[in-house]
Parts: sequence; C-alpha cells; structure tokens
Amino acid sequence: MQPKAITVQELYARFARGEDLSKLESVLIEGWVRTNRDSGSIGFIAINDGSCFKNVQVVYDNTLANHDEIAHVLTGASLLIEGVVALTPEMKQPFEIHAKCIAVLGDVDPDYPLQKKRHSFEYLREIAYLRPRTNTFAALYRVRSVLALGIHEFFQGKGFVYVHTPEITANDAEGAGQVFTIATNDAEGKLSTDDFFGKKASLTVSGQLHVEAFAMAFRDVYTFGPTFRAEKSNTPRHASEFWMIEPEIAFADLEDDMELMEETIKFCIRYVLEKCPDEMAFFNQMIAPGLLDKLNKVLETPFTKMTYTEGIELLQKAIAGGKKFEYNKIEWGVDLQSEHERYLTEEVVKGPLFLYNYPKEIKAFYMRENDDGKTVAACDCLVPGEGEIIGGSQREERYDRLKAKMDALGNTEGLEWYLNLRKYGGCIHSGFGIGFDRLLMYLTGVNNIRDTEPYPRTSSALKY
Repeated sequence: MQPKAITVQELYARFARGEDLSKLESVLIEGWVRTNRDSGSIGFIAINDGSCFKNVQVVYDNTLANHDEIAHVLTGASLLIEGVVALTPEMKQPFEIHAKCIAVLGDVDPDYPLQKKRHSFEYLREIAYLRPRTNTFAALYRVRSVLALGIHEFFQGKGFVYVHTPEITANDAEGAGQVFTIATNDAEGKLSTDDFFGKKASLTVSGQLHVEAFAMAFRDVYTFGPTFRAEKSNTPRHASEFWMIEPEIAFADLEDDMELMEETIKFCIRYVLEKCPDEMAFFNQMIAPGLLDKLNKVLETPFTKMTYTEGIELLQKAIAGGKKFEYNKIEWGVDLQSEHERYLTEEVVKGPLFLYNYPKEIKAFYMRENDDGKTVAACDCLVPGEGEIIGGSQREERYDRLKAKMDALGNTEGLEWYLNLRKYGGCIHSGFGIGFDRLLMYLTGVNNIRDTEPYPRTSSALKY
C-alpha cells in the first residue's frame, strides 16, 4: 500500500518545530505546478498543494525515467512527487525536495488561461473558477475562510448564541424596497409571485429583525449568513449577494453597541494577523503597501466618537476653507458619501471614528428616536482607507413610538410579531451589521468586492 502523502503545510510546521526533515526516508507530495524550468540536466518545479500559501521547490534531474515528460509539464498540471527533503539554509526557502520519481496526475492543455505573468483582476474575474490558483486569490480566500471562523470564535467566546435566520422572508427589514421577489412557475410556465406562500416573498436583506426576537430570550445573539439587495449600483463596494455579520445585544444602549463594535474590529484584525501571517505579508507587499502599518495603527488607537452634527460642521468648515469634494453640497440632513467619511476619519481624527446620532429621516424605522426629536441613536464606524465599515443602532424599544413610525410608513402589516416584542417583556437592546465581504476588503487591501467574493453576484453579471 502506497504511503499517504504529506502536505506542504505539515512539512513547514515540522520544520518550525525544529525537526530535521532531512532524516525523513522519503516523502510524497501531491500538488499543482506553479512554475517549471528545466535546463536539460536539472529542473526546478514550484509546487503548491493548497494546504498553505507557501510553495515547495522540487528539484529533478535527467536520471528520472520520464525526464522528458516532466521537463515539458506546464503550469497548472497536478503531480505526485516522491523524494527526499534537503535542507537549504543558504537559500530563500529553508528546504526543498529532491525528486526520485514524479507522476503526472492531471495534464494541462496549452490554452490554460493562467501563466507565470501577472494577470489583471479584471481578467481574472472572467475566469473566476480558476483564480483561486493564483497567489492573490489563494491568499484572499484563505483569509476569508480563517476570518469566518474567527467571527464565530469571537462571539461564541463571549457567550453569544448563533441564530440561523431565514433567507426567504415576507418583509424588507431596511424598508428600502430593493428586494429580489421570489416567483414560481405554474403548469403552463407562467410566473407567479404569491401562489406558493399565499403572499409575496423575497430574499432577505438582513437577518436583524428575526435575530432581535432571539435576543429577547438569549440576551446576546448573532447571525452570520448571506443577504441580498436588488440594487443596481455598479461600484466596487456593492454586490447583489453578500454575507452579513449581525449581532444583537439585550440590556444594551448605543454606548454598549459601539464598545462591542470596536472590540469586534480589533479582534478580527488581530486574528488574521496571527493566523495568516504569510498571506497578510503578501498583501502588504504586493497589493496594498502600508497595509500592516494601517491595521496595527487601528489596533493601537482608541476609536474617537463624534456626533453627525459635529461632522457636518467640520465638513462645511473644510469646504469654506477650499476643500473640494465630488459632492460638495453639505447640509444637515444629508447622507454622507464615502469621500466625506474618509475625510473625517483620515484627515480630521486620523484614526477610527464613530459618527453617531444621525437625522431620523435618513435612517431605518427601527432605530431609537432621541429626546431631541430630530435624531436617532444610530452610528457608523468609519476607518481610514475605507470609510464606513459597520453600521449599528439602539433599537426602538417603546411600543407606541415604534408603532406610530411603522403605521406612518405603512409597513406594520406582517410585522405585528416584531412590534409584539416590545409588549412581551421587551427591553432596551442594540445591534449592528458588518458586511463580511467589505470587511475582507479592508483587512486585505483588495479594493473591489467582486474579488473578495468567490463568485460575485452583481447587476448585469451572472456568469457562474
């Protein structure tokens, strides 16, 4: 029986533990060719097996029984390699494998779209099923996987209960109306939008309303799953399908909410820096120089708090002093653009910023109205290089206030259960939402959501 192959990750782990890999009698490696160069008498193959970001170098010579075949193996082919480990302390890599035999498990056609040269992100989006084989996307999707686990570790470690909220719903949580309506085909192939559930249904835009009910039983809860927006916005930050992290905390006001937001962001940064050092070093070197300094500064800096009103005044003062924005009409009541948010966080406070107490007209119906009658207890967390990264609020716990709002908007029907949470043992509670894909953009320096999502869904684009 053939011995089991060892992963490249395990080889590096053993080396890090101080094991002398050269004493291993023989090793088997399975992986894909990143590069192959042959001089006739000796050849070098960079192999990656997907177990870690690093490659391992395989050295072969013309004594191989199938030397001519291996010398012409192309990038992307899958190989089985048996050999011995040789330590190379004088080289860039700490060790390499000297091949005794190499078998081609899966050959590659000459029209393979990925070559040794660097490809643009735009080109790679057209072959999304192959881009995980490139350095950038191998690093990106490993960080995505690690960060997803980190989110669960963070909230589970604080005693939060994980709730699976429905993807099919009868209400639009945000009240914006940008939903994907679900339709079925009848026997004649005609579409119907209300025959299956007896009412119109859509894909969820947020799990918040449903998870609030669980906060009234478990105190601290969170949901983490896909959400959908039928918004035709062709920007690097918008997608039609994306993942949301949505915690909800009972007996907590906006101050408690902001404290948890800061703790969450800092945990996520520390987690990926600790768990993905090679990938993060790659992003810092190849994608976003200065990324590590930016993230470490956030870790070291307390988050500043500023009211929306103060933010508007500072922006107006900047414009009066000659500052030019693409959107230069700043007055109380407008929804700030990303350029305004970035100015406040990057040039005014020079660090992370909570902007809070927004005008009630530009925020969602469920946010708690402040005593001034003009604003709601809502906040956005802004960070340098990105602008808004989290949005949250204290929820309206007063039945009469919330009902009056919902009646005025006309969305009470179907949400009576949500109102009843205020009658049946309700309490003050707060929560926030983090776009997981945008968070990944921030942590890696990748500047388009079409790249942080493995198979992006955007308007006018559904290739896979």
